[in-house]
Amino acid sequence: MAHSGTRYALAQPRVRFAPWIAETAFLALLLMVFIGLMPFAPRDPATLAIGESGFAGAGDATRQILYLVVLVATLGAALELRGLQALRAVPIPLAILLGWCLLSATWAPAPDVAMRRAALEIVVVVSAMVGVQSIGVTRALGLLRIVLALVLIVNWISIPLITQAIHLPGESDPSLVGDWRGLYFHKNIAGAVSAISAIVFLFFAIETRRKADIALFAAAVGFMVMTQSKSSIGLLPVALLAAWIYRIAWKRGMDRAIVGVTLGLICILAVTVAIADSGLIARVLEDPTEFTGRTAIWQAETAFVRDHAWLGSGFGSFADTGAASPLHDYVGGGWVETEAHGHNAYLQLLVTIGGVGFALAMFALVVQPFGAFLRAATSELALKSLLFAIFVFMLLHNFLESDFLEGDGPAWVAFVLMLAMLRSAPEAAP
Repeated sequence: MAHSGTRYALAQPRVRFAPWIAETAFLALLLMVFIGLMPFAPRDPATLAIGESGFAGAGDATRQILYLVVLVATLGAALELRGLQALRAVPIPLAILLGWCLLSATWAPAPDVAMRRAALEIVVVVSAMVGVQSIGVTRALGLLRIVLALVLIVNWISIPLITQAIHLPGESDPSLVGDWRGLYFHKNIAGAVSAISAIVFLFFAIETRRKADIALFAAAVGFMVMTQSKSSIGLLPVALLAAWIYRIAWKRGMDRAIVGVTLGLICILAVTVAIADSGLIARVLEDPTEFTGRTAIWQAETAFVRDHAWLGSGFGSFADTGAASPLHDYVGGGWVETEAHGHNAYLQLLVTIGGVGFALAMFALVVQPFGAFLRAATSELALKSLLFAIFVFMLLHNFLESDFLEGDGPAWVAFVLMLAMLRSAPEAAP
């Protein structure tokens, strides 16, 4: 008996050590994603070649090593805490989608680059999903709140102190000059992160009634407005309205099918309102430079999809591939060689991973999560309403930006964290 007790005592420290490793790895992941290795990166011509992501290429050795360290630590702690159950953190549809992305990289115009980007995608998604499962939804959400608050405070402080925190004269797009971007490379990234931060802070403000969270919510909305990111400014109220309807409907026991249809109509209405001005539509169709150049990109993407409907060009082949870009033969001039993304995630998915990958993505990223929201229990309603706001915001945001499957892009990782929390929510304490 004494020998058995000694053996148990020796095993205890290793079990207690795993939660600390899991939390540290998860926090490191959040800092890597939401702050990165190049905060306040200058937007000179050389830097602009890396695109709007602002994180210097998926092939950066330091970046790769850090993400691999996070993954190894996360998986090690998860296996210690949950055993083989840790492997169930990633939903099967999402795992199949990631596998397809990796496979499609083999027929990309630059397979080595596409493989590295697919590998980064897998590392980030697995780290986020397993990390949330390991430390729990409550702790994960708390750490996310802390990191987003830190980013917001740094962004506000940087405006009067750091020149690069504002888009400066000399931009290729003069309309950017004067817009706030904080520590991010582009105002649209800062706008999306600010909108997601506002959703998180509002959730805590409603649940805790703390003045600090109310102030953080107001500060996040204020910074988002100063970025002049029109997509985020316009879609945040829609996402909050959808979450409010979701919460009220489930609390009062309304028919979920009716609410589902209603929320779907709200999403459709938001997209319709965004393009309803007939004069704008006419200008867009006549002049590819309108709509900040998005229309020219969309026209090229649509033409490419018609010719490569099923398999696409291969994962990671759209952005920062220079003359190897799949759209190179579908546009006039060489401007596409400097494009960072397609300004519409749905079209970009069709271009890169084809119709097969698009169907997998829609099921893993839209259909399955929406089904989980419809099955939500009332005991998880507060958390689910927060997650639903992020879900709606991202579905709509991707009509004008390309966030889905964007490596360690902050908006995409926030969406993955939402998926992870939604999956782990039944285990969360009320």
